[in-house]
Amino acid sequence: MRLVFATNNRHKLQEVSAMLGDRFELLSLSDIGCNVDIPETSDTLSGNALQKARYVKEHFGMDCFADDTGLEVKSLSGAPGVHSARYAGDHDSEANITKLLGELKDKKDRTARFRTVIALLNGEREYLFEGIVNGRITDKREGSDGFGYDPVFVPDGYDCSFAELGNDVKNTISHRARAIAKLVEFLNSDCQDDKP
Repeated sequence: MRLVFATNNRHKLQEVSAMLGDRFELLSLSDIGCNVDIPETSDTLSGNALQKARYVKEHFGMDCFADDTGLEVKSLSGAPGVHSARYAGDHDSEANITKLLGELKDKKDRTARFRTVIALLNGEREYLFEGIVNGRITDKREGSDGFGYDPVFVPDGYDCSFAELGNDVKNTISHRARAIAKLVEFLNSDCQDDKP
């Protein structure tokens, strides 16, 4: 079964491909010749994920899934949320972290969560899968691995930030890993159901 993952992030592709196994041929946006920056104009994570997946389905006619992720901080009323990647500018991680730490400077409650939503378009049906990891925001950057807000996010049950834990640990407990696990479980069970 051929399935498009609406991304060109090779790390994401390898991670998902390994989880799906050899029954699926996973294609990236570049693999199908989609070289446009697909709009993400929704005010929700699920809306953005659906927007990307629907674009691929509409323009390329292929089953597809897409993801969107946000960092939601309790004392900031869920911000930066759907605007996480552009919180202080366009995909500027350092500026985003600086702004976040500034917003939290006088806040005692630093509770936060990462949330990923995956939208799957399979045939004529649409499905959503969500992964959440709870934690807190640190006072300063810690660690050098990872990307985005990883240096300032400590997941519950750990004393280190995502950037200190490293990708091997992060990829087993992260919000994206949890959402992907639900997607993989669904795809594998759906394929089993289709067998005669």
